[in-house]
Amino acid sequence: MSMPSRSFNAASYLVDRHLDGGRGHHTAVRHAEGDITYAQLSAETARVAGALLRIGMHRDERVMCCMSDTPELLTTILGAFRAGLVAVPVSTMLTGKELGAILADCGARVLVCTSEFAEACGEAVLASPDVSHLVVVGEAEPEVPQRVVRLPWAEFTGGLAPPDGPLAGTVEDTPALWLYTSGTTGMPKAAMHRHVNIRHVCETYGQQVLGIHPDDRCLSVAKLFFAYGIGNSAFFPLSAGATTVLEPRRPTPEVIAERVSADRPTLFFGVPTFYAGMLAADLPADLMSSVRLAVSAGEALPAPLLHRWQEHFGVKIIDGLGSTEALHIFLSNRPDDIGPGTSGFPVPGYELQIRDERGTVRPPGEPGSLYVKGQSIATGYWCRTETSRHVFQGDWLATGDTYVRDDEGRYTCLGRSNDMLKAGGIWVSPGEVESRLIEHEDVIEAAVVGVPDGEGLDKPVGYVVLAKGATATPEDLIGFCRDGLAHFKAPRRVVCVETLPRTASGKLQRFKIRQMAAEAGAAGPPAESAARTSAEPEAVS
Repeated sequence: MSMPSRSFNAASYLVDRHLDGGRGHHTAVRHAEGDITYAQLSAETARVAGALLRIGMHRDERVMCCMSDTPELLTTILGAFRAGLVAVPVSTMLTGKELGAILADCGARVLVCTSEFAEACGEAVLASPDVSHLVVVGEAEPEVPQRVVRLPWAEFTGGLAPPDGPLAGTVEDTPALWLYTSGTTGMPKAAMHRHVNIRHVCETYGQQVLGIHPDDRCLSVAKLFFAYGIGNSAFFPLSAGATTVLEPRRPTPEVIAERVSADRPTLFFGVPTFYAGMLAADLPADLMSSVRLAVSAGEALPAPLLHRWQEHFGVKIIDGLGSTEALHIFLSNRPDDIGPGTSGFPVPGYELQIRDERGTVRPPGEPGSLYVKGQSIATGYWCRTETSRHVFQGDWLATGDTYVRDDEGRYTCLGRSNDMLKAGGIWVSPGEVESRLIEHEDVIEAAVVGVPDGEGLDKPVGYVVLAKGATATPEDLIGFCRDGLAHFKAPRRVVCVETLPRTASGKLQRFKIRQMAAEAGAAGPPAESAARTSAEPEAVS
């Protein structure tokens, strides 16, 4: 018989307990307009919680956020936790149509956005009859249907003097956070996380791998709407009473270099593509002198890239594997034990198995599918029963990755167990990109595969069969994809071919296309690849 879940609220754990410990004066958030103490963050979180309750939200209802990394995004997430609501931060790189599909899927009552995404969010609310309020941070005034109340942030949180929201009587198992992932099917789906999952990743990876402490300052390339980013910029620093550095702009090497110089972070979180971009940007070798440790996730970190980074900047990078479904990293190298080209060892608090297609656990040296078990695993996908049963198998999560473990217990990634690919650490469905290519009037067939660039990082490359008399160029097709999809999904290169390889029954032979791409060479030179992708936020999954 299972024990009842204990009282617990993630907002109280991350913020309020530091006031109880006498650290309310310590800086919690550093951003372009100044510093925010833990006492100020607690007060603003309570104010946002009260505002959400004042407009009629009820327990377990969803608050969707399409926002840049600002204090308002952080307090909206924490305010939702405090009020017993579910925070749903979503990608700011999506189109209005893509946002609308997610908004309708999650059934959010309230959508909060920063002004640069207001137009897309105005389009998105048209797709969901559940939305009652659109809250806008900034000066934008997007058009909304009559059924939707549009509120400026100042009016939402202060103009009507909402009472501070009381701390909801949540328990460890209360839903707190939904994070959307394309996962293994390419269809966006929400991994549902409990309040206690947040504490678990802080007590495992945060404390036992990062060794985070109150004097740390955290700067993350990955944004707060990613599982990787929300851990780096919210959960880990706040759980330790440390400081998070928030940067709302697109993270180019130049922008990040500016913040590193100004704020002197001690923990730096990036992805392989961005590390390559920083090297290509020819930044000074002493730039990272304040950083005691760098972290990489989102895709495997190639050993040569690791060595070049460490030689130039003099900072260790620990590479790890996590997923949206596990909330953060569960397999990682250690600061004092780095295996270049590997994902390291299981994070304390997690169990891993490598299984064959029959579910038998494989011995060291034999590859198979990776499974993970731990307390931060999501409870499942929202309204995706069949997929949930396939991915969440009892206490175990099927990661979809193929791994091998050596005799020392160190794990090495061999790739995905399906046709999904990652672009800059973000899962991309080939089918979605192929569908967009085929929308072009000059394209009659399309296939998209991942091709390593000069740094060994996968980038989407499209192979197309053009209609007779077509005039579209590869550059035209890349631009067409960028107009209709989030930019990170667009192919970096398009190749026109006479035919695509298929089986006798007409099925696409994707492995032959990968062979064609490999024979043609890398997806692009390292400098060009870095320049095109360095501005893209990254994710664990």
